[in-house]
Amino acid sequence: MKSTVTKSMFRTLFYLRRNEVNKSGNCSIMVRITINGEKSQFSSKLQINPDLWDTTNGKVLGRSAEAISINRLLDAMRVKIDEIYYRHLNDYGYVLPEKIKNILLGIDTDKKKMLLEYFTEHNEFYLLKIGKDTSQTTHGRYELTKSRLKEFLMAEYKLSDIPVMELTPIFVEKFFLFLQNDHNCNNNTALKFVQRFRTVFNYIKSTGADIKIDPFVSFRFKTKKVVREVLTQEEIDIIYKKNFLTERLRHVRDVFIFMCYTGLSYIDVAQLTEDNIKTAFDGHQWVMTKRQKTNVPSNIRLLEIPLEIIERYKGKQKDSKVFPVCSNQKMNEYLKEIATICGINKQITCHISRHSENFF
Repeated sequence: MKSTVTKSMFRTLFYLRRNEVNKSGNCSIMVRITINGEKSQFSSKLQINPDLWDTTNGKVLGRSAEAISINRLLDAMRVKIDEIYYRHLNDYGYVLPEKIKNILLGIDTDKKKMLLEYFTEHNEFYLLKIGKDTSQTTHGRYELTKSRLKEFLMAEYKLSDIPVMELTPIFVEKFFLFLQNDHNCNNNTALKFVQRFRTVFNYIKSTGADIKIDPFVSFRFKTKKVVREVLTQEEIDIIYKKNFLTERLRHVRDVFIFMCYTGLSYIDVAQLTEDNIKTAFDGHQWVMTKRQKTNVPSNIRLLEIPLEIIERYKGKQKDSKVFPVCSNQKMNEYLKEIATICGINKQITCHISRHSENFF
């Protein structure tokens, strides 16, 4: 998983533990790693007479053989710490000083940690980055992947969790089949679950966990070409003009039609507020927002039908939201119901709205 690197305050300090002097009159040289105020400190396993220590520069004074040897070891340690820090920051956007310490010293504190424990840890860190370079929607997908793994473990192995060391290529293959057979996922959807699983596995490796086998080494991430169904303008008109008896279907119909005419995604429409509806210099009303997935500005002129839909809900929603929007999963369930009622023999989803024969 590549992510935008978030700047952080990072520092490595070498200092003496002066309050503990051994029989030879030497003190231990300590290492302190600080990242955004969070610290982890440990012994370098090196010792020196305190009179020979340069506190300002964090090294041994002089050019004696002992001074040169210790300073070289400290320099090598600093380089290794920097290497671990920047690699982890580049891959995941955050670094914990304790993780750097564990990797550096070869301390496998997570040897007995279980898969779902790691998954929870990964998702909690991911949650902290929402709004910077990640989205709430993607976090929800990681949570759903963890939930599916939990179901799979119980269904296949009668386990509530499993040690990371016990993951095998067969485990991954069986999980892929479980998604297809028990949750009716098509090939590409099941692959996305496995890809998120692999991302978390890579996170586990980055923490320094002692993993001997890569369970994804033989898994084939091969997508199948999908012929995407589209709605014709006639079908869009049928849905819009249909008189639905329940309020929930009317709400879903209106949101879906708005998506058809604007090309906005489900998450973009769900986040839309009245402040995003503006009158431009040409006198027309426009949607002016940023796409949630890409953060790219998007300006869309509103045509007659989307303006009608907006007016229908104006001032009626909480937090100045434009529409009452249920979850994506519920939306897709209700859209299936709408398709049946309208006699449209197509699998209608939120995603299909952006690929229909409309003109926006």
